[in-house]
Amino acid sequence: MATMNFSIPDDVKERFNQTFANSNKSAIVAKLLEEAIERAQRKARSDLAVEKILAIRKSNSPASTKQILRARDEVRASSSPARGRSGR
Repeated sequence: MATMNFSIPDDVKERFNQTFANSNKSAIVAKLLEEAIERAQRKARSDLAVEKILAIRKSNSPASTKQILRARDEVRASSSPARGRSGR
């Protein structure tokens, strides 16, 4: 197992020690680090997805209102009540 050293404000250290006095502090810090890593990776994936969507939007010409309404009507017409869609 590896050791890491961090500098933190004294008040944070005191509150952490008080809050987790009877706990495995190393396990708690390891879990917090894992959560931070997962959150950062999730944000990176989200940012990449947004970039891809924006790139696609730049390369496509916008649809006209008429095209959007026609597509909506086609989807509604092809929806089957047996699939849970009842002309709402």
